[in-house]
Amino acid sequence: MEQYSIFQPNNIMSVGQLSGYLRQMLENDTLLQDVWVQGEISNFARPSSGHLYFTLKDSQAAIRCVMWRSAAARLNFEPREGLAVEAHGGINIYEVSGQLQLYVDTMKPAGEGALYAEYLRLKAKLESEGLFDEEIKRPIPPLPAIIGIVTSPTGAAFQDMINTLGRRYPIAEVVLCPTAVQGADAPPQIVAALTYLNREVHPDVILIGRGGGSIEDLWAFNEEAVVRAVAGSTAPIISGVGHETDFTLTDFAADLRAPTPTAAAEVATPDRADLLGAAGELANRHTTILREKIAALRYEHSQTHNALQRLSPEHSIHTYRQRLDEIGYRVDRAIASFLERKTFQFTNLTEALRNLNPHAVLNRGYAIVTRGADGKLVRSSGQVTQADKVHIQVSQGSMEAQITKTNPGGS
Repeated sequence: MEQYSIFQPNNIMSVGQLSGYLRQMLENDTLLQDVWVQGEISNFARPSSGHLYFTLKDSQAAIRCVMWRSAAARLNFEPREGLAVEAHGGINIYEVSGQLQLYVDTMKPAGEGALYAEYLRLKAKLESEGLFDEEIKRPIPPLPAIIGIVTSPTGAAFQDMINTLGRRYPIAEVVLCPTAVQGADAPPQIVAALTYLNREVHPDVILIGRGGGSIEDLWAFNEEAVVRAVAGSTAPIISGVGHETDFTLTDFAADLRAPTPTAAAEVATPDRADLLGAAGELANRHTTILREKIAALRYEHSQTHNALQRLSPEHSIHTYRQRLDEIGYRVDRAIASFLERKTFQFTNLTEALRNLNPHAVLNRGYAIVTRGADGKLVRSSGQVTQADKVHIQVSQGSMEAQITKTNPGGS
């Protein structure tokens, strides 16, 4: 960082150098870096960045202010036009425009210093007792059947919660314990309402809340008796007190803090559309499981049925019948084959006998000659002599003849 000590005579500085010199002077002034300024907010702006830009003014002067988003998120009230506040921070120069600005790191409504101090004292006390410990927080039930509400019946917060519950989860029973949410009567009424709900109604969850306001408006939810009643509740409690930037001790003691009463009703209940979708998906899963179970039972039944059939006498009878059919078929084929072979043999023998039949030889022009004296077959000429009588058998008839000449060696 460029350093500037003092102005030298006839030393001409640039605007940037002058602004840098002034910035160094302001940053080195411990008083101006730890200052409380009281004034009325004007020209208030909160762009999408989350930073706050406004002017603090009184009857005599005005100063531009900037509060970065991280610091603004810690505010426990909602800054607005015309609100008197006490702002803490440091003075510096915005070199782009050469304008002095108060860079605010914390802020509270004017006149609320005593209440804020009491808030911090009581918060430290209860925190040291463990009332805000995360370990003692009770879980919020996912499907509450009975929902208790502690708020004013005439406030917009109650209507917002009822409308949200009816839209998201209309099957829940809602029990309202009407109380004041502001003033001296509010703390004992809130404690009594919580006691009644826990002892008589036994809700699954309790919503406690109201709309936004100043620290005085919300102070009933910082009272020690209320905070202890919230921490000691049997049913889990969701706190929806004020706006998003409002923080009360009830928020720390509750089991869950919601930024608004509407948000409290939202986090306490499931969305009907989500439930319907989950129910449809569950029905499909159950249908698939049932179908798979039925298919498995059918397969098991089929296997058992087949096993019983294999073990039943009827199955044995059918098996034996099939075997008999197979044996009969084999016997029929064996008989047919045997007859076929025998027929073939018979045909061959018949043909052979036919070929060996003397009459078959006669049909080819041959003759059978026998001696007339003894009927012996004449095979050679030496078996007969001249004048012997022979019998000649031909194909068509026979005849008697007498040998006139023999020729033993010739034809």
